[in-house]
Amino acid sequence: MNRRPRRDLPPRRRLVIVVRADPVICGHSGEARNLAEAALLRGFTEVRIVTWPLDRLAETGLPLKPLDGVSPYSVGIEVERPAPVGDYKVPDGRYLAGLVGRLVELFTDGVPTVAMSLYLSPHTVAVHDAVGVARATGLPVDVTTIAEAVGSDVTNVVRSCVAEGRFGAAAHVLTAYLSSDVPVAVSAYTRDLVIASAEAVDAAHGTRFAAQCRDRVAISYPAINTADYLTQDLDHFSATLERRGLHRNGYVLFLSRLAHAKGVDELIAGFAASERCRGLTLVLAGNGPEAEHLHRVAAASPAADRIRFLDDVDDDEKPDLMAGCAAFVLPSKPRPEFVETFGIALVEKMLAGGGPVITTDTGGIGEAVGDHALIVPVEDPVAIAAALDEALSLPEHEREAMELRARDHALQFDRQRVFDRLLARLAPEPTPVGAAF
Repeated sequence: MNRRPRRDLPPRRRLVIVVRADPVICGHSGEARNLAEAALLRGFTEVRIVTWPLDRLAETGLPLKPLDGVSPYSVGIEVERPAPVGDYKVPDGRYLAGLVGRLVELFTDGVPTVAMSLYLSPHTVAVHDAVGVARATGLPVDVTTIAEAVGSDVTNVVRSCVAEGRFGAAAHVLTAYLSSDVPVAVSAYTRDLVIASAEAVDAAHGTRFAAQCRDRVAISYPAINTADYLTQDLDHFSATLERRGLHRNGYVLFLSRLAHAKGVDELIAGFAASERCRGLTLVLAGNGPEAEHLHRVAAASPAADRIRFLDDVDDDEKPDLMAGCAAFVLPSKPRPEFVETFGIALVEKMLAGGGPVITTDTGGIGEAVGDHALIVPVEDPVAIAAALDEALSLPEHEREAMELRARDHALQFDRQRVFDRLLARLAPEPTPVGAAF
């Protein structure tokens, strides 16, 4: 009996990403999706995004997209939402226990795994604890860890611990971060912020976190699917604008979380004061903790009848809304609880085309936009009005040239390039300290 020769299957290789994933409105949930998709193209046989149950996300008050507006993942990417462990007698940590427990199972099943965490607290802490437990079982463990620090890790956790004298909590996060095989930060600004916070811990307690951060932390800019923004389906574009009652160049767009640090108050005031915006609509797309307050601010504005809120923008609509706007404004400002450490939405906008970007030089925004945006001071509605007037008065050829230069700059953040550079970090060849990739 003739038998077909057996073809060996490719060796299994897994990527696990621990993150606040969709439907959370956050640039890093999108980044996780992009890293997952890039991993499939680079031969990973299995990708798992390990995240939080939907009911828990809703309870936290995090801004969420409509579930039916979340784009599906490719075949080969599985989203896991481990259930909590324990009942009411466990006051807190039930969901974290579920997350850590599932990671232990993944790390001990014999499949070589790269585990990447976005946000140090609690995700990198969860991976750190899971690796320790997995190795303590005595089972074979083949795990390489990547930890990505974003700005709110430092402003919301480490820096607040330093300010409150809570050494143990700061040490917990920094130790988990530095225990990772590859610790990275989403921008040079974020890396500097991590080091400065570590220096403050060292000065107060005699530790040596800062030196380790300087030696080991590299920069890995967020991964963006540039193809989503470069290829425009004109029929889809027209349908999106028609459905929203908009027309090309007829509106100014803000698309991000509705939070105090995003500067929406100043944008509303600047839009109302702009002479060139008299016949335009201001579209505020997003949701967040300041939504109710901003509705009141908009209702009291002289331009109230020309301000619209969209809290249900889905993944497919976003590139169209960006491409069709007369200008895109994100006047972010530094706050104790949040600093814009990169500006993913700004890069997405530059890829999509449309009118000029207006923003501030806050945190890592300069690294995101380069020289391809109109920069205004923070908390300055007068400057926003002037920038809008300038952007809307640009001759068509200047606007198109600015658009092309901005797109060329933004292409460096393509997800495949970012992922390949991350994988290169897993190789033994050293990367210069603080180098961006």
